[in-house]
Amino acid sequence: MVAASGGIGSDGSSAQKLGFAQGMVVQELGWDEDTDDDLRVDIEDTIDAEMVDEDADDVVDVVLLWWRDGDGDLVDRLMDAIGPLADDGYVWVVSPKTGNDGYVDPSEIAEAAPTAGLTQTSVVSLGDWSGSRLVQPKSRTTGKRP
Repeated sequence: MVAASGGIGSDGSSAQKLGFAQGMVVQELGWDEDTDDDLRVDIEDTIDAEMVDEDADDVVDVVLLWWRDGDGDLVDRLMDAIGPLADDGYVWVVSPKTGNDGYVDPSEIAEAAPTAGLTQTSVVSLGDWSGSRLVQPKSRTTGKRP
């Protein structure tokens, strides 16, 4: 499969393009039968571990949140997601693209992020899914300079 710029392609790991690296602790939220198993395997291969679920007590480097229309209140879910997040951690909100079941308008994610105390930094194409990277403002990290 040939992918458009920013999508899944043969010139490198999708997980690496998303910033995942060996040794990271990644929490996966919102898994269901429709999630992209190839992306999940790629992430676990890249971090060289299984992703932890929402019951884990670990501090995490990244939260991977699968989000679909009808999943509830995104702001509430993001607030829950940032609880175990390391100060320099980030959240990937992965949602179905236009024309797919559960499609989420990108503006919904863009509007929910600041309400939850996050800033959207990028959007990438992931096959039938779209990923939005959300980070915590620098002011939230204590003792660190930009």
